Amino acid sequence: FNNLFEKKLSKFYKVKHAILLNSWTSGLIAAVGALDINPGDEVIVSPWTMSATATAILHWGAIPVFADIEDKTFCINPKKVKQLITRKTKAIITVDIFGFGSNIDELKKIIKKKNIKIINDSAQAPYSFNKNKIVGTETDIGGYSLNCHKHIQTGEGGIIVTNNSNYAERIRLLRNHAEAVVSKKGVKNINNMVGYNFRMGEIEAAIGIEQLIKLKKIVKKKQIDAKYLIKRLNVLDGLGLPKINDYRAHSFYTLPMVIDLKKIKFTRKKLFHELKKNGLEGFVEGYTNLHLLPMYQKKIAYGTKGFPWSTFKSKVNYKKGICPTAENLHDKTFINFELCKYNLTKANLEFISKTFINVWKKINQ
Repeated sequence: FNNLFEKKLSKFYKVKHAILLNSWTSGLIAAVGALDINPGDEVIVSPWTMSATATAILHWGAIPVFADIEDKTFCINPKKVKQLITRKTKAIITVDIFGFGSNIDELKKIIKKKNIKIINDSAQAPYSFNKNKIVGTETDIGGYSLNCHKHIQTGEGGIIVTNNSNYAERIRLLRNHAEAVVSKKGVKNINNMVGYNFRMGEIEAAIGIEQLIKLKKIVKKKQIDAKYLIKRLNVLDGLGLPKINDYRAHSFYTLPMVIDLKKIKFTRKKLFHELKKNGLEGFVEGYTNLHLLPMYQKKIAYGTKGFPWSTFKSKVNYKKGICPTAENLHDKTFINFELCKYNLTKANLEFISKTFINVWKKINQ
C-alpha cells in the first residue's frame, strides 16, 4: 500500500517523488537532514507554526532564526527574511499557514545566486495553489500533514514531495535506519545519515489512498464555507478577513481574522467572553510565538551547556520584540476559527455568522 499511495501522490502533486512518513514532524526532520545542514548553520523560519517546524532545525544542531510574518497572510515576510540572511544561512523553512501559500516568488528572488535552499511546510495547505502550481511543490522540498485534524488524515502521517532525486534518496534513507544500509547501497555521501524508523504503516497507507480521493472535494467545501462566512461578516467595521487571491488560492484549514482595536470599543478578551456566553465555539484567541518558548529564551536544547548556541557562539536573538507583527497579533488582535474541525451545514454557518454579528454589534455599542 505504501508504494501504491506514493505513486498516486506523485501523480496528484505532479512531482517526481512523494515519500510517506509516520508524521509530518518526521518529514521535517528528514527534510532538514537531507539538505546537508551542518551543526552551527542557520535556518530562517516563521515563529507562527507548530513547534516541530523549528525543532527540526535544532535536531541537526543548526540554529533557528525567526523572521516576522506578514500582517495579512500570516506567512513569513520575505522582506524580513532578506534582512536576516548571513553567511551562515543555509535554508529557509516557509510555512503555508492556515491554508494560504507563502510568497515563494519573492523568496526565490531573495536567494537567487545564493546557496540557500527552501523547504515548504505545507502541513495545513494540501491543495492550495500559487498560480497553476500546487503549494509545496515549488521549492526544494515540500510536504503535508496527515494528522487527524487536517483536511485528510490517516490518524497520523506525513508526505514529502520533491523533484530532486538526491534529496528523495537521502530522505528515504533517513526514514529507514540510514546508518545500517548506506554501505550495502554504496552511498558515498554519508553526512547526516543517522536514520530512524520514520516509516508509515501499511494500514495508514491504505487509508490514505481512499482519503486522497476525497481531498479536492473536502478543500472545495472548506472554501465554500469560508466564503460564506467572509461574505456575511464583511459588514462588521473593524474586522479584517482574508482577501481571496486567485493566484494564491486558500484551502482554509482555518478562517483567520484580525480585529482593529482603533475601530472598535472592546477588547478581544471581551469578544470571546460574549461569544462563548452565546454558545459559539470553535474560535481561538491568538496563535503562537515560537521564539518566546523557554527553550529559545534560555537557549537550552541538548544537554545543560546550551548546545548548539554556546558551542558555535551564536548571537541569534530571541528577545520579545524581534517579531512585532506576530507578537501583536498573538497578544491582542488575532482570531482563528477552526474550520477544518467541523463539517458545517448551511444552518451551522448561518448560526455562526448571525451570532457573531449580533455579539459584535452589541458589545461595540
